[in-house]
Amino acid sequence: MLPTTTLAAILVEQRKPLVIAEIGLPDKLEAGQVLVKVLYSGICGSQLGEIEGAKGEDKFLPHLLGHEGVARVLAVGPGVRHVKDGDTVVMHWRKGRGIEAATPKYTWGERTVNAGWLTTFNQYAVVSENRLTAIPSDSDLEVAPLYGCAVTTGAGTIFNACKVTPGETVAVVGCGGVGLATINAAKIAGAGRIIAADPVPEKRALAMKLGATDTVDALANDAAASIVEMTGGGVDHAIEAVGRPASGELAVKSLRRGGTATILGMMPLTHSVGLSAIDLLSGKKLQGAIMGMNRFPVDLPRLIKFYMNGQLDLDTIIAERIPLTQVNEGFETMKKADAGRSVIVFGQ
Repeated sequence: MLPTTTLAAILVEQRKPLVIAEIGLPDKLEAGQVLVKVLYSGICGSQLGEIEGAKGEDKFLPHLLGHEGVARVLAVGPGVRHVKDGDTVVMHWRKGRGIEAATPKYTWGERTVNAGWLTTFNQYAVVSENRLTAIPSDSDLEVAPLYGCAVTTGAGTIFNACKVTPGETVAVVGCGGVGLATINAAKIAGAGRIIAADPVPEKRALAMKLGATDTVDALANDAAASIVEMTGGGVDHAIEAVGRPASGELAVKSLRRGGTATILGMMPLTHSVGLSAIDLLSGKKLQGAIMGMNRFPVDLPRLIKFYMNGQLDLDTIIAERIPLTQVNEGFETMKKADAGRSVIVFGQ
């Protein structure tokens, strides 16, 4: 028998803690919708931005949150072809294969609770088919939620957006979950020197464990000069992975002639990152890489293989595992340090 209700963390009011409550699931699945039991969910800085109103007024309150997880398929709606009942799936906010379905509506007493094409801060979720990708059932599910955003963003940036080749130099600004995954992927790609820039010593230590060859304090006045000096002129690739304006500027200043700065973090919408005239004349480039420009059907099998053979260290990236009832504490941990990823455990 399929569930009719689910425990969920609800954003009711911006800049307030999430409310944990039991809500009603939609009565039926529409075309392209899939009902899943969420097993594990990551907590991402993007959700913190939603809670704190980083993009301005939220017109869809109350609504559900979460955009990376791993789940088991319980039922599929009409037209679904790429996943089936019983599949183990990674949940991701970037589009994959299949239908983009209508977004579901949940009920909370007399109120409607809105949701996007994907939410993961709920025990059971109705998800659009194109936000799910099946993975082998024997995959390590405790680390699998990171494939939904953090790892695919970081690794995708290295392999797809930057196309790092052996011997190239890489600087990563911001060593949270995405930054750490980026550093680990740069090591796999054979980067000759990998510099981790972050103001928190504990995060720099994690970066060294995952493959960084050098670290700098990102808030030091001479951070960019230090990176340029230790690489003999700057790095081939500087990747901003935290979403702060100063971090984007540091990435640009760390480049060699002809180097590329890649922006991953979600900065304030009014801020711009740019290149000066002399930067342009020296061949420096600037790009964005939404979720690492990854392609889930192609990249997920490769990432799982890297993890299985010991090259991809997802266990170090996970900072803590918590129940859904402690999700607000998880955000407080993120605000204090963001040392790795917090994962919500729902149980199987």
